[in-house]
Amino acid sequence: MIPAEVGDFVEFNDGQLGRVEKVNENSVIVDITINEDWDENEDFEKTVVNHKRYKILK
Repeated sequence: MIPAEVGDFVEFNDGQLGRVEKVNENSVIVDITINEDWDENEDFEKTVVNHKRYKILK
């Protein structure tokens, strides 16, 4: 599997979207504020996703 690069958009967790901000050895850190259902009062701005758990969007 080819890991995502910084700036790529990825899909994970059955439709959750994120923009890659950092690539680690086994995971990426993604900004999830682009999702329509993101609530700044309840959710964190970023999350970690394992390379095996996301799909790169074109």
